[in-house]
Amino acid sequence: MEITYNFHVIPTAEQVIELYHNTQLPRPIADKARIQKMYDNSNLIVTAWHNEKLVGISRSITDWAWSCYLADLAIHTDYQKFGIGKNLVRLTKEKVGDETMVLLLSVPTAMEYYPKIGFTKEDRAFTILREK
Repeated sequence: MEITYNFHVIPTAEQVIELYHNTQLPRPIADKARIQKMYDNSNLIVTAWHNEKLVGISRSITDWAWSCYLADLAIHTDYQKFGIGKNLVRLTKEKVGDETMVLLLSVPTAMEYYPKIGFTKEDRAFTILREK
């Protein structure tokens, strides 16, 4: 199976919604405009494709000098355990460079995954949750 990774092909909101629905990533998939806004305002998106099918995505917001917030990492369930997520994170880190840290908030079901691909668990994060 050949997976193609791309920094320049931004998926449509429909493709993103289909992927998020498949992975059950808790995102506002019933609100296409909001999904589109999330992607319009992200400045580092890495995609993984099997032929014409979007099978993985890493969506980040970065300043390119200090920090990169990896907001979404989603891999289609039929394509998990093939290293696609690890490659998306690796490509994201390569793109932002050595001076920039990559940080994320994990969904509960992925807490054991991230240490396996090089992340360190932190206990010093704070959030103000969204109201809707």
